[in-house]
Amino acid sequence: MKQITSIQNPYIKSLVQLQEKSKARKQSGTFLIEGKREISIAVKGGYEMETLLFLPEICSENEARELSKNAELIEINKEVYQKLAYRDTTEGILAVAKTKSLQLSDLQLSDNPLILVAEAPEKPGNIGALLRTADAANLDAVIIANPKSDLYNPNIVRSSVGCLFTNQIATGTTSEIIAFLKERKINFYCATLQNSTSYHTQDYTTPTALVVGTEATGLTEEWRKEATQNIIIPMQGEIDSMNVSVAAAILIFEAKRQRGF
Repeated sequence: MKQITSIQNPYIKSLVQLQEKSKARKQSGTFLIEGKREISIAVKGGYEMETLLFLPEICSENEARELSKNAELIEINKEVYQKLAYRDTTEGILAVAKTKSLQLSDLQLSDNPLILVAEAPEKPGNIGALLRTADAANLDAVIIANPKSDLYNPNIVRSSVGCLFTNQIATGTTSEIIAFLKERKINFYCATLQNSTSYHTQDYTTPTALVVGTEATGLTEEWRKEATQNIIIPMQGEIDSMNVSVAAAILIFEAKRQRGF
C-alpha cells in the first residue's frame, strides 16, 4: 500500500490546492472530505471516493477500507494529516471525492415537491445551516441561485455536517430557476419586505418552492415580480430581518406542518 510522509509530495500539494482553490476543484472535478461520519454520509449519498488518506495512529487500515471498498488507500503521517485537515477531531481520515453535477435538469422531484431556493448566499455557515434545515425537513431539493462560491468549498462541506451529501442540490441563475419552476408548475413564495403578506396565510400543500435572499439586500426584483406570492415573517422587535437560515426554517416547517409532516 502507498505511503506518503512528506508535505512536499506533489500529490499532497495538489490536495492542498483542492482545499484552497475553487479553480482546482472545478478543473479536477474532485474535493476533500474530512471525518468518518461525513465520508460515510457522502458514500451513502452516491458520491464516489477516489482516494482515502488515513493516519494509522487514529484510523486503522480496516476502518478506512470499510468506508469505501473501491477507493485507493494511502497511509499518511501526522505532518501530512495536519497539513490537509481543517479540524483536529476528524478521526484521522480524509477522502478525495468526485463532485456531482449541479444542473437543474438532473433534479429528481416528487409529484408534489417542496423546494428551498436561496439567492446568492455568501456565508458558508449560512449555506451549511440551510442544508441542515433542508435535510431535517427532507426537502425534495435545495437550489442556489447566482452562487457566490462553489458548494464544495471546505467551509461549506464542514458547516453542513454532511448535509451537502444528503440533499439534492442544483445551481443556476435567477432567470433559469424561475423558468424551471414555472415549467414544472411549481408555485414559488418569496420572503421579502416589499408587497408581502404574512407567510402563514398561504397554502403550501401543492408543489411549492420557498425562496429566501441575503440578509443584507434581500431578494432581487426579478424574484419579487415573478413570485406566486411575496411573503413575510411578522417581526415584533426593533429589527426588520433575521438570519436567513432561521427564516428559511420557519417557512419550511410551516409548509411541513400544512402537509402533515
